[in-house]
Amino acid sequence: MWRKAVLQILLLVSGVAAFATPQSLKLADVPKVMERLFSFHIENKSLTPVIIRRSMKIYIEQFDPEKAYVLAQEIVPYLNLTDQKAAEIVARLNRGDYSDYLALTTIFQRSVRRAEAIRSLLAQELLEEQLSEANLPMTAPTKYASSEEELVLKQRNRMVRFFFFQQSRTRIESMERKAKVFSLFEKKVRRSEANVLYLTPEGESLTKDKVEHYLATKILKSFAKSLDTHTSFYSPEEAYEMRMSLEKQFDGVGVVLSESIDGVIIADLIKGSPAEQNGKIKVNDLLTEIDGKSVEKISFEEVLEWLKKKDRGEIILGFKRVLEAGKETSFRVSLRKRPIVMNDERIETSYEKFGNGVIGKIALHSFYESGDGVSSEKDMRDAIRSFQQKGEVHGLILDLRENAGGFLSQAVKVAGLFISNGVVVISKYGKGEIHYLRNIVGKQFFSGPVVILTSKMSASAAEIVAQALQDYGVAVVVGDERTFGKGSIQFQNVTDEKAEHFFKVTVGRYYTVSGRSTQIDGVIADIHVPTQYAPYNIGERFLEYPLPPDSVEPAYIDSLTDLDVRTQMIFQKRYLPFLQRVVPFWKKTLPQLKKNSAARITRNPDFQMFMRRMEKIKARQTDAVVNTIDEQIHIGLEDLQMMEAFNIVKDMIYIDAQSRPKEAALAPTGSDQ
Repeated sequence: MWRKAVLQILLLVSGVAAFATPQSLKLADVPKVMERLFSFHIENKSLTPVIIRRSMKIYIEQFDPEKAYVLAQEIVPYLNLTDQKAAEIVARLNRGDYSDYLALTTIFQRSVRRAEAIRSLLAQELLEEQLSEANLPMTAPTKYASSEEELVLKQRNRMVRFFFFQQSRTRIESMERKAKVFSLFEKKVRRSEANVLYLTPEGESLTKDKVEHYLATKILKSFAKSLDTHTSFYSPEEAYEMRMSLEKQFDGVGVVLSESIDGVIIADLIKGSPAEQNGKIKVNDLLTEIDGKSVEKISFEEVLEWLKKKDRGEIILGFKRVLEAGKETSFRVSLRKRPIVMNDERIETSYEKFGNGVIGKIALHSFYESGDGVSSEKDMRDAIRSFQQKGEVHGLILDLRENAGGFLSQAVKVAGLFISNGVVVISKYGKGEIHYLRNIVGKQFFSGPVVILTSKMSASAAEIVAQALQDYGVAVVVGDERTFGKGSIQFQNVTDEKAEHFFKVTVGRYYTVSGRSTQIDGVIADIHVPTQYAPYNIGERFLEYPLPPDSVEPAYIDSLTDLDVRTQMIFQKRYLPFLQRVVPFWKKTLPQLKKNSAARITRNPDFQMFMRRMEKIKARQTDAVVNTIDEQIHIGLEDLQMMEAFNIVKDMIYIDAQSRPKEAALAPTGSDQ
């Protein structure tokens, strides 16, 4: 979540035009964009009553995700459409009539005005009240309010939560500062409500073109998401954010800004950026000026706009810092915008000495690639080489617990580090056509014991790597019972900066060499060592509108049928002789590895405490409990899953050595053997 939040802020404070000025969308563009999405999509090819029902629900949720604005009776007619009513809406849409969505928008506008009036009354009450978190609901609301009294309570809860969040970040010791909290809340909320009211953040009326652009964008977003859970339509700003996430670089100075009750503050500094290397700027410094212009009386949006418009070159930022005893100091720094690579978003490495060498640990956060040679595969190779400089690499742990995917091509290349030639991914598309993605390097880059550490948050490309290496038997998967379960393929054009419109659309399913898809079921762990995500309903199966799973024929014996005759001849000589065979060794050792792991976990009091807390969370299933217990788990305790993964690797090394009696045996770490 932190990484996503950082990207969202960086989007607005990065360098040269972060994105091209978009052409205004018209409602007349909606059919053209949807026609393109339908042409790509694996299953849905036209607007149907099913898609209309989904889109109405999503359109409402886009506006009111917290269920704090609209009354149930206002939207029930749109949430319970009969087939006939939905078909009538399809017919109207085919005539270019968007009146049903415009009518919903009118309901939203009335609900915003009602919420403004409610908050105006609540602000004074809350200012005079001694606030307590005790009565706040523990879970997110699942139902819309049935009365205005319920709406008042929902708005009150939002305001109280915001107050305690601000209190956790800054001192609120006076009535004046308490009033500033609710003033900031109102400012932020009104910003999010502005487009619904056809207003700019400054309160001016939107032009007719901008109103139509807003409506067309929201309608397209609801239509796209209705096709399946992973199809999306993006604004240019959102597309830029995704580009940064995939490419791990952007132009800027590296300051992450946040809006506080005192003004715009530094929330973070990107490692290796001009701001971080300058050495003078600290977190919580208050931004006071940009190039000599005061930012005290301008909105947060305007501050971001000033920074965004600044091209590559020097920028002078002024700051104020509160010292001890309430004293303040002011200073200026001169920074030059330049390309910044987000190394913290890429890979983390460490190692532990073992025998005459080391066991390496690599945490890979995503599968990334950029035009200037930055890639996850290259970083993995460099990491393993760095371990080899410390001595013999007896084993590796590849940590994919929070890896949600990325470039499919990089997943193939990373998996290819641990196998010789062979199929890594099989993809099947809408018309049944099948394609194979292969590793063709011809030899393993690393062939020792490998543990892949996974969780319910491991998804997409991370699941490809975990299951492919599990299929070939060259690695043992350790972690939550199963991974996320995203086995679908998306075509995206967000990396094309010149695209007219930005979207991601599900075009197929992928399978690993065994022919099994990770869709819904995910990768099943060889050894179950639960992570902090274990108690929660996380995964594809809990999302709306997921694709169903299926399977294809295995491809351990590569038939090369998708290649032309000339390429087949080349592959028969240079590829097939070096095909990776399934390694049965680690599968045969799993009973012993599981027994050892279970014994260690049983004997470990920290892990037992962790398990008891996870059981409590599972019983209560609340966001509030998640935050509280996660903090308790990580205070004073090591990474328990990583510790156990390390012990499993040591067991693998020992068992491997025992299988070769001429080699020196290493001491076991498990239970009785």
